[in-house]
Amino acid sequence: MKNNTKHIRVLSACVTGPLHKIKKAPCQDYCRHSTNGDNFVAVISDGAGSAKYGRIGAKILCDTLVDLLSNVPFVDIKTSIINSVEIAREKLLFHRLNSRNNTRGLMAFAATLVGVVCHKNRGIFFHIGDGAALAFTGNDFSHYITSKPENGIFSCETYFYTMDDWRDCIRFTTFEKAHTIMMMSDGVTGFSFSPDYSRIESRFLLPIDRFLSSERLKKRAYRALYNTLSTPQAQKINPDDKTFLWAKL
Repeated sequence: MKNNTKHIRVLSACVTGPLHKIKKAPCQDYCRHSTNGDNFVAVISDGAGSAKYGRIGAKILCDTLVDLLSNVPFVDIKTSIINSVEIAREKLLFHRLNSRNNTRGLMAFAATLVGVVCHKNRGIFFHIGDGAALAFTGNDFSHYITSKPENGIFSCETYFYTMDDWRDCIRFTTFEKAHTIMMMSDGVTGFSFSPDYSRIESRFLLPIDRFLSSERLKKRAYRALYNTLSTPQAQKINPDDKTFLWAKL
């Protein structure tokens, strides 16, 4: 079968936030994508700061979903996503750092989920917790589909794939004929949307798209994206880790 994803251009960057730098802790965000299968798959996961092994939980989730979803039939995509998350949870269940060796030990690996699968002109976002994703479907960037953050009743409370009721928290958003995908962890959502998430911040997102679309040297494009997320102003506004993924379909 002919691969339909090789033409897709993808760039992502993860930046460690000041809070983790002060503690000399690694970035808790993790990001991975694939254009090697029948589907384009990209996943971002933010390990919970309160979880001892949040980064490990984030990495296992991203790696598992990308590996398992790259070639599944798109007609079965929702079932495949749910099954893949369950497999990631099973990996944590038997992980050597899960001292409980049961589901109660999974919260030590707590992490959020923002992902996308695209096949030809169709796509689907899947989402647990905060972070956000955008699929632009109009040439002037005025038409887009959004997968917004979902938090609890408290501003610091969100949802994780390690929770017992994670199936009740996963959200799916479908779209068609998108030309650009943008995904981000919660460290970037404040720059990308208005406070109520009713509109995008075009002065932040559109210059990023223009530069990455025109810059053909991947190292220069990556450095520009990394520097944008690392500016003192950006770090001051939100001291959390920051991950941003851009894909031109």
